[in-house]
Amino acid sequence: MIQASKLPVMEHFYTLQGEGSHSGRAAYFIRLAGCDVGCVWCDVKESWDIHPNQYLSIETILEEVGQTPTDFVVITGGEPTMHDLTALTSALRQKGYEIALETAGVHPLKGHIDWYCFSPKKFKAPLQEAYMLAQELKVVIAHPSDFEWAEQHAAQVTKECVLYLQTEWDKQERFLPLIIDYIKRNKKWKISLQTHKYMQIP
Repeated sequence: MIQASKLPVMEHFYTLQGEGSHSGRAAYFIRLAGCDVGCVWCDVKESWDIHPNQYLSIETILEEVGQTPTDFVVITGGEPTMHDLTALTSALRQKGYEIALETAGVHPLKGHIDWYCFSPKKFKAPLQEAYMLAQELKVVIAHPSDFEWAEQHAAQVTKECVLYLQTEWDKQERFLPLIIDYIKRNKKWKISLQTHKYMQIP
């Protein structure tokens, strides 16, 4: 199999992970362009399309990461599993970086990572592989029916998977109290907040 020597990178930056299990941790984000899921409430819709000028070589990406003191790289999107991540993740691992992936689980993973954050979406069904690989299940709550939908996914992941509920940002005034109450009654779940938005950082 020919590994991708270039990937479409919409943006990349050094920041703090804002949500989920690694919230608050310094992280270098690599946001790949391209998405075939199309969440109506997506806050990075500009990542959906791939433009020819977005392609960066693996060497260039590593050089950019290496200019920061990070030890943790998050590959996100868009939908990053649309791409063969083998060359990128292999190069990052050789440099000693810990790698997390944020995905809707709709394509097979091609690459080697340390942390698989699975955030299923109603707009495209995930693969069964995602339930087996998931170390973190993060379900966005944007409608009252999403709680039941979240339980359906939680029933399919492994016992070791950490379970998170996260309100859709624009609806947090309505759903944050509901999530808090739900977790108090269903203690297997934890809450995930988009703390980077509160801090007004990327």
